[in-house]
Amino acid sequence: MAAFRSSALDGDPLWWEQLAAGFVVVMLTGAVLGPIFAPDQGEAPILRLVWPPIYLITLALVLVRFRDMCRAWPAWIAVLLLVGLAFSSKYWSIFAEVTQRRTIAMAMTSVFAVYLGAAFRGIALPRLLMHAGLLMGIGSLVMIFAMPSIGVHSDVNAGLWRGLWYEKNQMGLVMVIAAVSAAASLAAGDPRRLIPFATLGLSTLLILGTQSKTSLLCLVLGVGLVGGLWVLKRGGPALTVVAVWLGVVAVAFGAWLWSTESGEILEALGKDPSLTGRTDIWASLMRRVAERPLTGYGYAAFWGPHSEPAAFVRQETQWIVPSAHNGWIDLLVQVGWPGAFLVGAILAIAALCLIVRLPHQGAREGWWSLSYLTVFILLSLSESVILTHQHLPWALVLAIVARATMREPTAARAPAAALAPRPRAAYVTGSRIAAQSRHGSLRRSFPVR
Repeated sequence: MAAFRSSALDGDPLWWEQLAAGFVVVMLTGAVLGPIFAPDQGEAPILRLVWPPIYLITLALVLVRFRDMCRAWPAWIAVLLLVGLAFSSKYWSIFAEVTQRRTIAMAMTSVFAVYLGAAFRGIALPRLLMHAGLLMGIGSLVMIFAMPSIGVHSDVNAGLWRGLWYEKNQMGLVMVIAAVSAAASLAAGDPRRLIPFATLGLSTLLILGTQSKTSLLCLVLGVGLVGGLWVLKRGGPALTVVAVWLGVVAVAFGAWLWSTESGEILEALGKDPSLTGRTDIWASLMRRVAERPLTGYGYAAFWGPHSEPAAFVRQETQWIVPSAHNGWIDLLVQVGWPGAFLVGAILAIAALCLIVRLPHQGAREGWWSLSYLTVFILLSLSESVILTHQHLPWALVLAIVARATMREPTAARAPAAALAPRPRAAYVTGSRIAAQSRHGSLRRSFPVR
């Protein structure tokens, strides 16, 4: 009974709900099924059959939490705007059928994302992601050492770990999510420290095995931000002022250093100044954006195998480009500048709400939301992770939008003073005084024990 009561206070749903949500989370990472049934990363028909049952699970979870879903109405407005924009783009899409089908997939992923943010409050969501990440991390180790034909690259990235996924960067992103969630669980004071430490250690090991500089940088940023906010919380106002000042100085120095020595910094990180040809891709894509600045080429339609604008990009860069390797440019070629401004506004509103709520709610979740949102913004500069369909990193952003903007339950918003026991010197209520007055026996007030 005590364990159930503690779980309820933490905001944890029941075990079967956690199991169902965890299963959908794992599926959104693209683990296992893709590398086995579609190793060339093509669209295998068998993979489409997997998602209808997952959509049914999502709808069932939403119905179970219908009251929480209603409280998350600001997030539903954001989802409707995004889905409406993506769906309307089919009227000018270069592949209307693809746009319509993937808009439906994006809509269902968004529904699950709002459910995650509304149902898993406080530390419950980071804990769910930590457990799912640990499970996938163990599975990746099994693949790496028992089935290296699946778990280890044998192409241009020969020898680098990819675990349960198509390629190393996918595993790196999932392990970053697991690591930040584990750090948040520790910062929130989770008494079960073995699992967070194990998840953090295993995630770091797998990220190092990928040799992905982006994933490593996101790991340092996400875990470091959780740790820094935890230290500030314990250090008091003086340490907070010093830390903020040092942070501003560090950001200013970093911006100056990047503007003057970016080439040398990239070479030190093992990257060429063109970011492995990405600058050429971006320049070519911006020329395509200039042709359709307000509409784009349709949601999820630009990179089709028979896409003429994508063929121009591949011809100009002299290699088969799979994506923009930049979330914002990929967004521009899909839904134009209006879509980019809409997504930017939603992220800005969510970040502002998180900062406003940080003193009161940040510690409850181990500062996970703000840390992950910061990691995602950094990640979006080098990976196409914005407004994606059936993809966990974007789904978690929408979950954060729900967490940041929804109204807290009355019990969660009640001030601590209202929950504190009454002082011993408190006197009887007015109704008792009135009853004693009617009997003519009111001579003194009796303290409440």
